[in-house]
Amino acid sequence: MKIAMLARNANLYSHQRLQQAAEERGHQFDILNTTRCTVHIASHKPEVFYNGEPCIGYDAVIPRIGASITNYGLAILRQFEMRGCWPLNESVAIGRSRDKLRSMQILAKHGLGLPLTAYANDPKAAEEIIRAVKGPPVVIKLLEGTQGIGVVLAETMSSAKSVIEAFRGANVNILVQEFIKEAGGTDIRALVVGGKVVAAMKRTGAPDDFRSNLHRGGSAQLIKITPEERSTAVRAAGRMGLNVCGVDMLRSNHGPVIMEVNSSPGLEGIENATGKDIAGMIIEFIEKRARDGKTKTKGQG
Repeated sequence: MKIAMLARNANLYSHQRLQQAAEERGHQFDILNTTRCTVHIASHKPEVFYNGEPCIGYDAVIPRIGASITNYGLAILRQFEMRGCWPLNESVAIGRSRDKLRSMQILAKHGLGLPLTAYANDPKAAEEIIRAVKGPPVVIKLLEGTQGIGVVLAETMSSAKSVIEAFRGANVNILVQEFIKEAGGTDIRALVVGGKVVAAMKRTGAPDDFRSNLHRGGSAQLIKITPEERSTAVRAAGRMGLNVCGVDMLRSNHGPVIMEVNSSPGLEGIENATGKDIAGMIIEFIEKRARDGKTKTKGQG
């Protein structure tokens, strides 16, 4: 097969592992810097160019689109889809997952466990939405933050109101969530490939940090998840329309609650924690599923 991966940094562990796994199986694997791709729009002839040369003959594309270029990356991915190239994750599904509010709305609609979440445009409604999530304390998140960036724990009403008013005063979109104290600064990352949880790890935050992201200095270890947690992760991936994703959950007093569904999960932490060849599983899934023109995207978000 001929596989393209859209990624800005070819040297990241995840990207190197995917390339290694593909080449070990005899596939051609090209890493295309997303920002160097261009779209040429013409009737009946959608084209993607890379460094001025047409991107033709690819059987599949793996989107590893950075959060800072989501809109541009999705435009490039849509063009590959219109050419009939099979995407590991489709553009519509990635767009849903990158918008935290939209993803929460979808998951809530289908009855999946979530922390109480509130959203408002008017900073004067700060106290109302804090009380709506039974706070303080509350967790305040940027709608399009990643890797724990733009996540704040506000422990008092005055501090929570100040943070909300500051963000909204700067015209930054945020959501407010209840703080799951019983999680104790840990969360679970379940990695789903093709509708199955293939690996899971527990992440523990760095000392004095309630965030458990590995990028923020957290640590990871192998964990055995419950059947309910496994089912929650699989259902979340399915409702978001993602073939491959990391589902981040907290263990609350009322069962697992989903914090995020990540459409470009890192592989280093979970491969090291579990000893599993996740990259190989992803390439194997592509081998079984990639078929020309089999993209399901209909342009509906």
